Amino acid sequence: MEYGLIGEKLGHSFSKIIHEMIAGYTYELKEIKKEDFNSFMESKDFKCINVTIPYKKDVIPYLDFISDEAKKIGAVNTIINKNGKLYGYNTDYYGLKLLIEKQNINLSDKNVLVLGTGGTSLTAKAVLNDLNCKMIYQASRKKEEGLISYDEIYNLDINYIVNTTPIGMYPNNDGRLIDINKFKNLSGLVDVIYNPLNTNLVLDGINKGIKANGGLYMLIAQAVYAIKLFKDVEISDSVIDEVYHKLLFEKQNIIFIGMPSSGKTTIGQIIAKRLNKDFFDSDDLITETIKTDIFSYVKANGEAPFRNVEKEVIKDLSKKNGCVISTGGGVILDKDNMHNLKQNGIIIFIDRPLELLTPTSSRPLTSTFDALKKKYDERIDLYESYKDIKVKNDKELTIVVENILEVYNNEIISY
Repeated sequence: MEYGLIGEKLGHSFSKIIHEMIAGYTYELKEIKKEDFNSFMESKDFKCINVTIPYKKDVIPYLDFISDEAKKIGAVNTIINKNGKLYGYNTDYYGLKLLIEKQNINLSDKNVLVLGTGGTSLTAKAVLNDLNCKMIYQASRKKEEGLISYDEIYNLDINYIVNTTPIGMYPNNDGRLIDINKFKNLSGLVDVIYNPLNTNLVLDGINKGIKANGGLYMLIAQAVYAIKLFKDVEISDSVIDEVYHKLLFEKQNIIFIGMPSSGKTTIGQIIAKRLNKDFFDSDDLITETIKTDIFSYVKANGEAPFRNVEKEVIKDLSKKNGCVISTGGGVILDKDNMHNLKQNGIIIFIDRPLELLTPTSSRPLTSTFDALKKKYDERIDLYESYKDIKVKNDKELTIVVENILEVYNNEIISY
């Protein structure tokens, strides 16, 4: 292996895409079991590698040189093999620092809580110290000197949180380590996890109305600094923003919500083709699951069992990256559905005026205009509350599609 990433589990990683996008070399993802770690490091069969969970501290004894930054932190995420001598660095430091600074929050008078005790937690503490935080607390599930338990954190006045644990990371997107609503004076947080794009912790922060960001920007920034070391070249920090928006465009799902017959599926299929993304219709997937049409299923079983199936389908769809997804009209009735969809998606509300909507016999809950109007009145506020973007569908289809693409591109740029 010339260039690559080592770790125990790498199914979630975007690093291959980032390195190959920026540097052009082949970048491998190499999963290494703990029992094979020693032989890999001793063989030195690589040119330049990055290191992730759980080996950022474990690699240190194998190194011939450690940069001052990495030495101070006590963790290494970048190693270069120079004629059999291993040189270790920590580019996570720069990535996390840039991510926090991007939020424009002054931490000099803030009490900060670091979640986790792995290699990235050491990086976080070094960054926070250099940002002159008032107090840094570190939470752990293990009771050790200098650490606090997760039961004790709610007794503290916490202003900012940095999550360095893998809780909430794909494929276990359900994970939630703490309840941030118990912190009265919390003003911001970052989560180093980047898959999903928005973990439960980040979404909780957004819902709380504070600055909250996932780790994608950090991942790209640390990769740029690693490439500088790998290739011994200068790369402008502007590349970080450029790649961030490209990767966000590639990995973020586009989710269409709206009333039945509002045009979600037709528009979604066109958008998917234009952007070269996979398309999924949640109602089609539900039909595959229940092995009959939705009308017959609801008529025989009622609406509640249908919504339970829908919830499971949405949960699975939400874990995908880079797709266009059309949802059923009632998906917004369950807050968990919308929470899950927002982990990797941007929500676009297709707002078609009531008079242009069409009742059909194949839709059991909106088979007549009166039923359609009733559902519209019940749901319109929910569509509005969950949307990131709203687009009117009251013109020719081509005009509506172009309008969606323009608004979406502007949203990505400002993200």
